[in-house]
Amino acid sequence: MSALRDALRDLPDAVFADMLESDDAYLVVVDLPGASAETVEARVENGRLRIEAQREKDLPEAFRYVSEERSLFLDATLLLPPDATGQGAEGSMDRGVLELRLPKRETTTDETVPITEK
Repeated sequence: MSALRDALRDLPDAVFADMLESDDAYLVVVDLPGASAETVEARVENGRLRIEAQREKDLPEAFRYVSEERSLFLDATLLLPPDATGQGAEGSMDRGVLELRLPKRETTTDETVPITEK
């Protein structure tokens, strides 16, 4: 779990995220104001969680930007704990908050491989 915790610390300052753990899954909660389920993509690849999001921003007609600190795009990659898997993962968005439930791989007990004479 410490790898994921360290990865959360490496996120850009504009990204706020929490990581929770249960016996059978990890829950990653990311604040993505202005994003929706249609503008967010999350995938697990090679032991990493990659999140790409596009925020929707409207510029009022009579205004122009003096300073723009809220990027339209977010591209973040998090190193996952070795027991996290994308198989059976689920995600949801609610009012700009992304929740990703990443199951843990089932741990298998060590087994002796039988060897026979031919």
